[in-house]
Amino acid sequence: MIRLKDIAKRAGVSVMTVSKVLRNAPDISTATKARVKLLAQQMGYLPDSMAQSLRTRTTRLLGVIIPSITNPFFARVLLAIQDRAHDLGFEIVLAQTLNLEEREEICIRRLISRRVDGLLISPVYRLRPDAPIYQALQVRGIPVVILGHGAPFCRQFANVETDDLPAVYTAMQYLLKLGHKNIAFFAGPQAAPWARERFEGYQRALREADLEVQDRLVFQAGYTIEDGAKAALQFVNESAAATAILAVNDLVAVGCANTFLDQGITIPERLSVVGYGNFPVSEYFRVPLTTIRQPKFGLGAAAMDSMLQLLRGQRPENKRLPAELIIRQSTGPPPPAPAH
Repeated sequence: MIRLKDIAKRAGVSVMTVSKVLRNAPDISTATKARVKLLAQQMGYLPDSMAQSLRTRTTRLLGVIIPSITNPFFARVLLAIQDRAHDLGFEIVLAQTLNLEEREEICIRRLISRRVDGLLISPVYRLRPDAPIYQALQVRGIPVVILGHGAPFCRQFANVETDDLPAVYTAMQYLLKLGHKNIAFFAGPQAAPWARERFEGYQRALREADLEVQDRLVFQAGYTIEDGAKAALQFVNESAAATAILAVNDLVAVGCANTFLDQGITIPERLSVVGYGNFPVSEYFRVPLTTIRQPKFGLGAAAMDSMLQLLRGQRPENKRLPAELIIRQSTGPPPPAPAH
């Protein structure tokens, strides 16, 4: 194992000088820095991260807690976080909650025990106004950035989120301009504020168009492809008189659209379908989906900006990033009304 004194002996300088060079101290000449760094690289020197942590009282570790790495939304957000973290000299420790409260608490406590410098958390949303583990984080003073919408139990922390309501409102206006008046909504988990905000965008657009929000056209669909397929079967069995469907996310949209196509319901000739998220599956689906593009990479980068401010002792502002409508082949005018 190469030690500082080995580099110092080869370079003909003191151990203190080598230490300063490797810490990029300002009082060492540029020429000496270049020579010592080159020697350290050639000799295969690797810094002792544990010793550095003891000296600086930081670990250069950031914990990231998400529901699942298989979710295409979080895969992209994580890519941005890791990209920025790498450039800044941080390592990422990843944990997955699978949307289970008990597992979320275990993940948080394990990362605290590893002395991470900060946590970026996509919370497991619950209807209760408080959660002891988030109160514990606040008491400890650990820098926390919420990846997603704020909720009563985690509102004390900075967050980054998509501006969902106007994005859904825009998608609804697009469907209304195509001539659709009976538009179904495949809703997400009731505890999730992002799902509630998207539903509010749906309702607001209908109200402003002087159309009634019909309970029979609102289906609880969760957030997975399987959830979307189940909601689609319910839609078919109830003979819901809708000409368009707005799904809470692309996975639900794909699940329901796949079921409709298998049932012989053509898209968009008989039924238009709109998703949310612009996941890769939406563009390459059997009928490419009209959807709302979330700034997934931008959310991850914004979260890292907020984390850096927290690590500097500053309080970042909450961030809401806009989303945009992407029109593809899954939407069109409603079918002509049958002649009486």
